Amino acid sequence: MSATQKFSIAAIPADGVGKEVVSAGRRVLDALAENSGGKFAFDWTEFPWGCGYYAETGKMMADDGLETLKNFDAIYFGAVGWENVPDHISLWGLRLNITQNFDQWANIRPVKFLPGVQSPLRKADNTELDWVVVRENSEGEYAGLGGRNLSGRGPGNEVALQTALFTEKGCERIMRFAFDLARTRTVKKVSSVTKSNAQQYGMVLWDEVFNRVALDYPDVQTESVLVDAMSAKFILKPEDLSVVVASNLNADILSDLGSALAGSLGLAASANLNPERRFPSMFEPVHGSAPDIAGKGISNPIGAIASAALMLDHFGLHEEARKVEAAIETATGSGHLTRDVGGNAKTEDVTEAIIKALTNTLAAV
Repeated sequence: MSATQKFSIAAIPADGVGKEVVSAGRRVLDALAENSGGKFAFDWTEFPWGCGYYAETGKMMADDGLETLKNFDAIYFGAVGWENVPDHISLWGLRLNITQNFDQWANIRPVKFLPGVQSPLRKADNTELDWVVVRENSEGEYAGLGGRNLSGRGPGNEVALQTALFTEKGCERIMRFAFDLARTRTVKKVSSVTKSNAQQYGMVLWDEVFNRVALDYPDVQTESVLVDAMSAKFILKPEDLSVVVASNLNADILSDLGSALAGSLGLAASANLNPERRFPSMFEPVHGSAPDIAGKGISNPIGAIASAALMLDHFGLHEEARKVEAAIETATGSGHLTRDVGGNAKTEDVTEAIIKALTNTLAAV
């Protein structure tokens, strides 16, 4: 019998409902490992970083936090943000601190329409919809370049500059990632999101790199769509989408739109990848910390559990990832839905339903 493959995972629940959904995801993964016949196991280490940690220390994470995280196979993240810390400090102090320093330049956000979840999009009732947003995650509008000045002139006279950064390297690597992903899908198509009619430097470079890269993938369909037109296309012609590649800000907004069309941000999973594996990658639900429902046990754990499935893919456990996704569909299809998707199930109820569906599938093998 082969030795058990062990994966070390840093869990950072952080704030609000992040604690609840990370706990749910861990339970699902542990149930999967327990039923693997010794094939693999997960070694968890949880870190207390977040806004609570900030209240105690004045920092969002430990000084040696990044050095510590380097030693893990992956990072499983919850959500960041609370009323005691300004959002730009909490985000840059923890989540973006990790993604930027670990060069997690590819952010993957699938848009999944689940059985039993009613979409506000009427076309979803009778049309097969399934696409993925590939987000450039290291530069663009979130590069953190800029500053504020001239406050000495008095109220109303301060100036703020926020500079978007587009590099040929950054554009090319995310586009090649998108094309490679498209080759694995039934519909081999990449849609590039741009705004080069108004942003004549950065987005023109984006367009030029896309056109050049596309020449190396003659088997993949392409299109280039302005971001405002793409937001309309998400609603009017979503069946025309397969892989959508966009800059940091544009993909952030469009992926939230896609998740809302699927039924709720609570369903949305994501992976922040360092494809070269020089650093660990990070997996997290798209939703925020949701202070209004935190601690009530009614948060939707599906986004976090689906993110765990993406982590399984990263580990090469593709069959197991599909089983987790199938268990999610079984749970929603049988009516186990939280409040955000029209049900009244608790976080615990949905988690238990997914674990039950998963273990039933594994027992039948």
